[in-house]
Amino acid sequence: MAWTLRVCGSSLEAVEEANTSMATILLIGQDDALLEGLAQSLATSGHAARIGRTIADAIEMAAAHPPLAVVVERELALSDPEVVRAPLASGGALLLYRADAAPAGPLPPSLQRLVLADLTLPLERHRLFALIQRVDERARATGRRPPTPPEHRAY
Repeated sequence: MAWTLRVCGSSLEAVEEANTSMATILLIGQDDALLEGLAQSLATSGHAARIGRTIADAIEMAAAHPPLAVVVERELALSDPEVVRAPLASGGALLLYRADAAPAGPLPPSLQRLVLADLTLPLERHRLFALIQRVDERARATGRRPPTPPEHRAY
């Protein structure tokens, strides 16, 4: 089951229109309360957050609208290597999180090369927001913007 955070009672068209100008962040995990809190905080920061409970759902959502950042629960990423197939917008990043503060084992080298950060949430939520902001700024500064939606293209 996947959710899209709606912007204060706006219609779906307004949300899709807003998604073209703000960064889309894909949150993947099992903890609904944590993900909903992150999605609301990201929305107040000016980002569009989408929530997926499984890697397969997330890849499907990312194929339709490539996100700037994918934030994945560490255990899901380790159990399903398909997470590396999730399409990202140009300049995008993959971030991992875990909900407990217990020290985690090392990541496999193939996953470690792709991950920008491994965070403990909700303790490091401010670091998460700062990283997403930096990735967004970097993508805009280098001219890497999300692709133009088909209805806005001139043929």
